[in-house]
Amino acid sequence: MNHPKDCNLLLAEYDRHHPVRHSVEKLHFTGTGKHDVYNITAPFHDGSKLYIAGRVETRKSEDSIVAFFQKDGRFWRLDERLPVLPLQDPFVTRINGRIVVGGVSVYKTGTMTRTWRMVFYTGESLQSLRPFFQGPKGMKDVRMMQLPDRRMVILTRPQLGHAGRGKIGWCIVNRLDELSDRRLIDAPLFQGQFSSDEWGGANDLHLLRNGRIGVLGHIAEFDGKGFRHYYAMLFTFDIRTGRHTPMEIIATRKDFLPGPAKRPDLKDIVFSGGAVRSGKNLILFAGTSDVEAQMLVMDDPFLKYETG
Repeated sequence: MNHPKDCNLLLAEYDRHHPVRHSVEKLHFTGTGKHDVYNITAPFHDGSKLYIAGRVETRKSEDSIVAFFQKDGRFWRLDERLPVLPLQDPFVTRINGRIVVGGVSVYKTGTMTRTWRMVFYTGESLQSLRPFFQGPKGMKDVRMMQLPDRRMVILTRPQLGHAGRGKIGWCIVNRLDELSDRRLIDAPLFQGQFSSDEWGGANDLHLLRNGRIGVLGHIAEFDGKGFRHYYAMLFTFDIRTGRHTPMEIIATRKDFLPGPAKRPDLKDIVFSGGAVRSGKNLILFAGTSDVEAQMLVMDDPFLKYETG
């Protein structure tokens, strides 16, 4: 079994070999008043219109919604005609031609302890979204993508026990109605990815030209003061064998423009929302410091995995 590289080693490798960065800019949203918009998806089409889904909340709260913003010149404008979902940290994909939106639902148990689970919606369009599945209690960062043979690859992120603070698992399902708590909980974990004190999850999946799955995600750690540090990372894997490439950090907070933080312990946060591959570049859309959304253009680090 491969031994995991911790964040210190991954950061040292990143400092030596990080992708070339070309540009960075903050995204600007309208229609939300004084609310922050962060932890966004990559842009996607609903019909002829271009949208981003984003986490929306006030600076002093983590009670959030997910809303949809339409491209409007230099800005992303809140589309008030579309549903507002009681979620955090959205993702968007398409399954059988239908749009699928997922995110984290935070709720209180009978003991008033806050916990969370993934909730998924689907529809012919954003206007017609309806919930169709909720994942197991305590699991965030479930992601899915349809394969060319119409099966779905699912990435999971259990916690506790053998999964520690959060590790990534995977499984294949033939149909969405095969999703169940047990299927996600029992999904095998990728080995050798996270040390015992660190955690991470998948954020966005890409089908590479050679059939491998490219995974954009995050890896995170606490420092000695209890401050969180999140970094954008990626790896690839083969669905025939489950074998995966080593994780590599592709962006840190210093790659983005300076800005405010929600709290002092959240200054060093990059939460990978999604990415667009364009020619030889990768455009990374990310939340920074739990306040803002930014876009970073870099050399595409997936390209080197598309041979062989």
